[in-house]
Amino acid sequence: MRCGLTAVVLASALAAVSHAALAAGDVKAGRAKAVQCAACHGIDGMSKLPEAPNLAGQTEEYLMKALNDFRSGEHKNEMMSMMAKPLSDADVANLAAYYHSLGKQ
Repeated sequence: MRCGLTAVVLASALAAVSHAALAAGDVKAGRAKAVQCAACHGIDGMSKLPEAPNLAGQTEEYLMKALNDFRSGEHKNEMMSMMAKPLSDADVANLAAYYHSLGKQ
């Protein structure tokens, strides 16, 4: 029974690591993609509009969830839904990695 439990724990840990590795974005590619976000969120992740949130330093998980929610229509905002819909999974991961890398300013 103990070996079975160890195997389950190990399998769960490997799945979590694999998921994290798949979700890891490319900061440089994210910076290039963020040019289209800069008008509202700033290239430095600091909002240029009062209604747009600061993105610098947010967690990658939070940013990916937010973008995916806009992509799917689960969260609605006319501008963000339009901007997020054409993003690929890689674009989402890259943008999240980039804005996370900026740290809180």
